[in-house]
Amino acid sequence: MNGFESLRAVIEKAGAISVAEFMQLALQHPDFGYYRHGDPLGQAGDFITAPEISQMFGEMIGLWCADVWRQMGKPESFVLLELGAGRGTLMQDALRATAKIVGFHQALRLHFLESSATLRAMQREKLAAFDPVHISDLAELPSLPVLVIANEFFDALPIRQFEKTFHGWCERLVTLRDGSLVFTLSPPDPALALLVPAALREAHPNTVYEVSPASVNFMRDLARQIAQRGGAAIVIDYGYAEPDGKPTLQAVANHAFADVLANVGEADITALVDFGMLRGAAMAGGVKPAPLVTQGEFLRHLGIDLRADQLKRRATPEQVVAIDAALHRLTDNSQMGSLFKVLTLSSFDMES
Repeated sequence: MNGFESLRAVIEKAGAISVAEFMQLALQHPDFGYYRHGDPLGQAGDFITAPEISQMFGEMIGLWCADVWRQMGKPESFVLLELGAGRGTLMQDALRATAKIVGFHQALRLHFLESSATLRAMQREKLAAFDPVHISDLAELPSLPVLVIANEFFDALPIRQFEKTFHGWCERLVTLRDGSLVFTLSPPDPALALLVPAALREAHPNTVYEVSPASVNFMRDLARQIAQRGGAAIVIDYGYAEPDGKPTLQAVANHAFADVLANVGEADITALVDFGMLRGAAMAGGVKPAPLVTQGEFLRHLGIDLRADQLKRRATPEQVVAIDAALHRLTDNSQMGSLFKVLTLSSFDMES
């Protein structure tokens, strides 16, 4: 049974399912889920993440981790955890950049939270020298201080969508019509308005509000782990500080936008991250979130321009062009620089 047939069986039984249920099945179903098979990354995959664009990205994250470890008092043992680590490229670059920081590698205990068996195997091979441990739940972490990296992790967690109509707020659902998957709306329900921020409740028809209970719950649990153990986390993703009433659900296949409801299990499905909601969940979990900044600001503050200059001194003319192009893509406001945001949070008062 393929992805569509499995979904059809679920929908025929329920009549319709929420967008969150659809995303969960399409991305994580053990038989046909997009993240449960294959390698979606790189030129041969469906999309390219920042670590695949340039080694500089992972190097900057590594230096951030080492500096936070210093601020934590250089614990002799700590967990370095990456969520959804892809091929392990970011971590490989981060650890190479920190190889000369005395005590850092000796202290870290490398962990990954990863659902893809294919990517787990790549991570084990690429980071074999650090004997990585794979977990399926935060509760499996050892009782040590923890540093967490989450790059493009939260955008793939399921969202619910609510739409304002002339008759009130409805929930967007997925159902079957003439043998095809289509979006539909639940009947208007005044109770749904209570799930929408007050600023949007009286918005005009066609306003859409997206919320990710999975992201809120995960962030709250993560924050509690950090608050209890001591440590910090960095979250990097494309998103916004406050919702603007526009839908952001999208699918990508072969480096191009695709129909969200077509080819179930064969396209990546994501939504922009509501960083305002993540900050609130982090505070509810007992940690201190720093002000939200753009990826461009964050990387430049860490010294990515200097690193690019260092690399160019030893590069061929062709490599210089590639380094400049990667720097532009990672930091410029017309590329990833402003769309991607960075949220850091910690159990202590971090230095800026």
